[in-house]
Amino acid sequence: MFYRTGNPQNACVRKATPSKSYPVKDTIMAKRRGNPNWGKPEPIGPVVPTVTSFEQIVKEFKLTPDQYIRSTRLREWARRNKNSKYIPEALLEAWGFEIESTL
Repeated sequence: MFYRTGNPQNACVRKATPSKSYPVKDTIMAKRRGNPNWGKPEPIGPVVPTVTSFEQIVKEFKLTPDQYIRSTRLREWARRNKNSKYIPEALLEAWGFEIESTL
């Protein structure tokens, strides 16, 4: 078999040689693309409870819920972290804190 290469003005003709180094596959598989688990529900595993920063501080200060409002250390921590950590709204309202919304 012969074929032409390059510009038709330069009629260069080469002889095509059959490829001997590559085996021919009977079937060609298309490459699979994308996530094969797309649309499948996530496996339901054990629910791991998370502890909020507020709960950690309350435990660290050894406070009970009825002591929250009277605690000056908790109030000072809440004043410093009111815009970045979870603090129950009822406490913020009881202390008269305003929250800066970032939404």
